[in-house]
Amino acid sequence: MAYETEDHETQYCFPAINSSCINTKRSTHEYNIMYVFFSLLSVWTVFMNLLVIISISHFKKLHTPTNMLILSLAVSDLLVGLIIMPLEAVRLIETCWYFGETICRLFSIIIGLLLSTSLSNLVLIAVDRYVAVCHPLLYPQKITMTRTIIIICVCWFCSSAYNISIGISVLHKNYTCYGECIAMFTFALSIADLLLSFLLPCTVIITLYLRIFYVAHHQVKVINSLLRSGKHLTEGSVRRKSESKAALTLGIIVTVYLFCWIPYFILSLTPNTRITSAIAYFMLWIMYINSALNPLIYAIFYPWFRTSVKHILNLSKIFKPA
Repeated sequence: MAYETEDHETQYCFPAINSSCINTKRSTHEYNIMYVFFSLLSVWTVFMNLLVIISISHFKKLHTPTNMLILSLAVSDLLVGLIIMPLEAVRLIETCWYFGETICRLFSIIIGLLLSTSLSNLVLIAVDRYVAVCHPLLYPQKITMTRTIIIICVCWFCSSAYNISIGISVLHKNYTCYGECIAMFTFALSIADLLLSFLLPCTVIITLYLRIFYVAHHQVKVINSLLRSGKHLTEGSVRRKSESKAALTLGIIVTVYLFCWIPYFILSLTPNTRITSAIAYFMLWIMYINSALNPLIYAIFYPWFRTSVKHILNLSKIFKPA
């Protein structure tokens, strides 16, 4: 644990290295509270997303194209809680990076990978809901399990290739001191990454969901008018109402995601001299906390998730053959 001695002697991250960064003083009480909080947050994120993964993987009734996309999103959220949160918490609390330049570069690549895969999954979810709500007759033919799994694998591969190339091209050696981990993006690269990794996918998502909500609102009005006139709903009308409800739920997930990630991209375009480290870390952790919020949204809006969690936690039921 880093601190300053009573005679105010400066403490360094690496005392044997002249260019070492200075270690910020923290009290023992502050250290303990921060470590407990971030440990609980990381465990919660991993545990809740693991429940989502087990639910969709284990129960055959949940093997649908939409749920496969939710499964892929849960995998990226689980990796955030398992890898990103612990390392980021140590860097925040200790105010030093003790893991070396190679791990720093790999850490930056993983952050970019999970960001791009999460956003890619949300784009795919938006496309899935668009076809289901706006073109329900084409949905069974166009959106199949096999195609969905292939597209998910392609998205993970392309995201990995893109972020590895970015990680190799950015500079990690021009540090102000030894013991920090900062990816040095050029302004041109920051703009290009912003367009490809955020603005373009978000534009597609928002455009699709505006169309989805317009069509869903029209369908619900038609269905309600049928109910008021005393007519029985056909199977197709019931299915369309269900699809509209699913689109609304996934729209909430997308909205929460955007609110959590927009501050990160604002931060990436803001010169370091204009923003304090406390605000920067606050924006960064809002981004990470999104991975812990998605399972809560599933628990609130999806009855199948609550039911499957009960079966998982009750081990006597999940191992039954039926």
